[in-house]
Amino acid sequence: MKIPYIASDWNILFKPEKQGNYINDHSIIQATDGKWHLFGITSFGGGSYNERYFAHGIGDGLRAPMLEANRVIDRGTPAWAPCVIRKGDDFYMFYGPSPTQLAISFDLYEWYNYPVVLKNEPPMGAHRDHFVLQVGKNRYLMYVVGVRQKKGAVSVFSSRNLLQWSFEGFALTSGDDAPLKPGWGAIESPYVIKKDGLYYLFVTYTDCSKETYNDTLVFTSDDPKRFGEYNGGKGGAQPITKLHVHAPEILQVDGEYYITTCGWNGQDIPHAGAVSIAKLAWK
Repeated sequence: MKIPYIASDWNILFKPEKQGNYINDHSIIQATDGKWHLFGITSFGGGSYNERYFAHGIGDGLRAPMLEANRVIDRGTPAWAPCVIRKGDDFYMFYGPSPTQLAISFDLYEWYNYPVVLKNEPPMGAHRDHFVLQVGKNRYLMYVVGVRQKKGAVSVFSSRNLLQWSFEGFALTSGDDAPLKPGWGAIESPYVIKKDGLYYLFVTYTDCSKETYNDTLVFTSDDPKRFGEYNGGKGGAQPITKLHVHAPEILQVDGEYYITTCGWNGQDIPHAGAVSIAKLAWK
């Protein structure tokens, strides 16, 4: 097992000005031409239900601030926490809140709605904050924040085509002794990577107070579908570390790892209104 830690200062990766004045939960993807694209929640002034489209940043790399492009997914309804994954020559964007939404693009600029089916989904099992991990040729897992028994949970679905998904169970649940119990469940923004044969699940664990807003817990497992039940350290799943970040993306480029952080204004993030990036190392 390796434990991740922040290994450099934070630099600004993207700060919107035309479409909003902050970035919250976001997704970063590299295009076929090598450019990097960032899509993230934004608005002017904040408030979840004012977030109705995504800001779009574009850059040649991850070491300099991205330029702002036009907004995307402007449908007049709440649009939260995009996750973009490439399949062949197309890009698939999953986002919430419930029901799960899907848009497909061939160039990362124009996006087209497409139906997506979640089979055997339990009530409140798929609510928001989607993340998709490819685990084999034409085999994908999708992690979605939901609520189980009035407590936060991460559902996991499987698919072979990114269009039809089958519920596989709960990758992470909250137990009776979990320390935070807001109505939405406190678990946010799952992100899973595989390293040295183990799977690492990063989740922001917050009740949106300043004290917890930047708390991200890291769990590990040899099964990407099962990380256990979290009880705040009182038995069950034990996080291997806690990072001071909100809704991070984990990126691996040329053998190096990077981590991002973001969030609403006034929440003690490294650069107000921006997505910030730093190196991630392992010990």
